[in-house]
Amino acid sequence: MNTDGGSGATTDDGFTALSATEDDEERRNLRNDLVRRHMGLSVSLARRFSHRGIPDDDLIQVANVGLVNAVDRFDPSLGYEFATFATPTILGEIKRHFRDRGWAVRIPRRLQELNLRLNTVSGDLAHRLGRSPTIAELAAATNTSEEDVLEALDAARAYRYRSTDAWSDDEDRADLELGGDDPDLPRIEARLLVEHLVGGLNRRDRLIIDLRFHQEMSQQEIADRLGVSQMQVSRLLRRVLDTLRAEMGDDVGI
Repeated sequence: MNTDGGSGATTDDGFTALSATEDDEERRNLRNDLVRRHMGLSVSLARRFSHRGIPDDDLIQVANVGLVNAVDRFDPSLGYEFATFATPTILGEIKRHFRDRGWAVRIPRRLQELNLRLNTVSGDLAHRLGRSPTIAELAAATNTSEEDVLEALDAARAYRYRSTDAWSDDEDRADLELGGDDPDLPRIEARLLVEHLVGGLNRRDRLIIDLRFHQEMSQQEIADRLGVSQMQVSRLLRRVLDTLRAEMGDDVGI
C-alpha cells in the first residue's frame, strides 16, 4: 500500500472506520487522527509556495484547512489513493488564499514544462483510447506522479501570465499572477466522485456517463447514439450531478 505525502499513513488507514462510525465522539477522534497522520502531505504542498510573500506557517495553516476538507470528503471505496484526492483540494485552498489577497505567485518552470508534455500526451492517449485519459494514465505516460499531474493541471488553469518577460534569471521559475475562479479543481474532484457513483448504475446508465464525462459527447449526441430521448439523458445526468452537489457542497462548480 502506498503512503501519502511521507506521512506513513495508508489510504485505508482509518478512513473505513471514519465512514462507518455513527458515534460523534469516535468520528471526531478518528478525523483528528487522520488529519494529524496526513499532515506531511499538506506541509509538502504548502512548501512548494515558499518565498512567495506569505510566511510558511501561514501557508501550512491554509493547507491544513484543505487537508481537513479532503479528509471529510474522502471515500475509501473510491479506489484512489488519499493523496490523489486530497492534492487538488489542498492546492485549491492555497490558491484561494493568494487570490483573496490579490498577490502574485511564482510557479516553478517544471510545472509549465510538465503541462506542455501533458497537452501532447493527452491528445495521443485520447486518440488511442477513444476517450479522455485518466489522471493515472497521464501520470504513467509522462513518468511522473499523479500529484504532479494534478498540480500541473491546476496551475495551468489557475494562473495567467502577469507579463511577457516573466522569466527570472536567478530562479528557474516564471512570475504568474493568480487569475479568476478556476474550473479545473472542482472538475477533478467531481470526476473522482462521478467514477465512484457510476459503479452503482446499470450498464446503460454507466455508458451514458462514460460518453458524457470521458468522451465529452453532448446530450443530444448521446441520445442519438443510444436511441433514447435527450430528456432521458438529461434526467440521468441531473440526478448524478445533484448527488455530486450533495456530497461536495454547493461550490462544486458543475
